[in-house]
Amino acid sequence: MGVLSSPLRAGFLAGWLFLLYASGPALADSSSPMLTVTEGTESRELTLEQVEEAGLHEVDMRHPEGPEGTFAGVWLDDFLTAQGLEEARRVRFLAFDGYTTFLTPAQRQEKRYLLATRLEGEPLDEDMLGPLMLIVPEDAAAALEGNVSITRWIWSIREISAR
Repeated sequence: MGVLSSPLRAGFLAGWLFLLYASGPALADSSSPMLTVTEGTESRELTLEQVEEAGLHEVDMRHPEGPEGTFAGVWLDDFLTAQGLEEARRVRFLAFDGYTTFLTPAQRQEKRYLLATRLEGEPLDEDMLGPLMLIVPEDAAAALEGNVSITRWIWSIREISAR
């Protein structure tokens, strides 16, 4: 049996480290940090339990990107209030792939946004567009038909920042 050369071994190890890093949200338990909340220059890490402290609500729907069933999560306004961010002029959501979207207070008054944390009772994992997704349950049917924009629906959320 041969020994891997140094460059090959380094590449192999780098690949494994990348896989471990990339699968982090899927492997995290409910007591591991899974969301960064930033207000100005201050940041804090929240666990799934802390995100869900605002109270879970369930909706049955199909997401335009595939997942279907009973989604559970916290209403965005309840989450922001629990985090002391209800007066934010702008809330930014950032996904693991770099996608970002913003909501103003007026936009949050137009629709009820659900910060989904679970599907069929299980924490959202990477395959289910987790660990967090922002959805508009009242627009689910129209979104499937292509009659409403889903540019503010964001999944694989890693950070929420408020200003």
